[in-house]
Amino acid sequence: MRTIKSISIIFLLTFGLFAQPSTVEARVTVGISIRVRHAPPALPYYDQPYCPADGYLWVPGYWGYDNEYEDYYWVPGAWVRPPHRGYLWTPCYWGFSGGYYGFHNGYWGRNVGYYGGVNYGYGYNGSGYYGGRWRGNYFQYNTAVVNVNRNVVHNVYVDRRYVRSNRAPNRPSYNGPGGVRSQPNARERVAMRQTHARPTYEQANHQQAASKNRNQFSSVNKGRPAISSVNKVGGRSFNAKGEQQRQQGQQQVRQQQQNRQQEQQQVRQQQQNRKQDQQQVRQQQQNRQQGQQQVRQQQQNRQQEQQQVRQQQQNNRQQEQQQVRQQQQNRQQGQQQQQQVRQQQENRQQQAPQRQQQQQQQQQQQQQQHNNNNNNNNNNKNQDRQNRGR
Repeated sequence: MRTIKSISIIFLLTFGLFAQPSTVEARVTVGISIRVRHAPPALPYYDQPYCPADGYLWVPGYWGYDNEYEDYYWVPGAWVRPPHRGYLWTPCYWGFSGGYYGFHNGYWGRNVGYYGGVNYGYGYNGSGYYGGRWRGNYFQYNTAVVNVNRNVVHNVYVDRRYVRSNRAPNRPSYNGPGGVRSQPNARERVAMRQTHARPTYEQANHQQAASKNRNQFSSVNKGRPAISSVNKVGGRSFNAKGEQQRQQGQQQVRQQQQNRQQEQQQVRQQQQNRKQDQQQVRQQQQNRQQGQQQVRQQQQNRQQEQQQVRQQQQNNRQQEQQQVRQQQQNRQQGQQQQQQVRQQQENRQQQAPQRQQQQQQQQQQQQQQHNNNNNNNNNNKNQDRQNRGR
């Protein structure tokens, strides 16, 4: 069934891809931007994720509409930082009027305005907001209504007066016949006339991302979107049942964990590779140093060998010179000995006549002595005879 649409160009430029966070208070037109012939699906059940940190406010999920596909798509609920301290979120809603379902835009403001009486849950029970309150510059969370981790979020209180069950058989997502029957009260009318701020840049991106995911379209998911809520824009996703983290989100988380583990392993591997590279570099440096030491040692060995050769050559030359000198000395001594022998021979030759004379004289002396002795003996004998004769 084709639908008739009425799109405000000014609003689309404000709310669409060109939406920017408001830095000053500005009046934002509150009105209908899209009209559709058929009603949006019922709100899916889902559990609210933990608030990621102090200062985030809950923006409930809602059904958007794509004119090209002529189909509703689910924009997951998310924790979002408000554009200003003291601002609260008034959710968008669908309202039936004049045969069409019109989309009323959400906005930020000092007070929560009218959002069609739709019970989005988690503090948005159809009128006002009971999930928390501003106290000065800090937002306090009502832990009886919203899901917070007190180890992360510290500004909390408990008020159970506005706790309502979100498990009704049917959760209408629009105001009108077959849906919610509600009119704005006096407080909501005042809030609607106050100064508002448009959705933040993150909200616009969040809505655009949902519009590009075919699994979020009602014709595909049959009113049970694959991603029903996230802990923050671009964060972890939860399933359409709202009772457990969606399997795909778990798979994504596991995949992310695996990716992180792989990245960590890759980092560790890279570190190990760097260490190995460094070790190889150090080993190469050590090898180069050892090679240089070996070269230096070889040079020293060659120098020592050269010194030994020079020393040996010098010793050999010295020994040869000494041998030559010794031979010269020996020759000189031999010559001296020969001279001495010749001198002795000459001396003997010169002394030979004298010796002969001496020998002759000695012989003569000996002969004379002998003769003398004989004479003496004869004399003695004669004397003895004479003495006996007497």
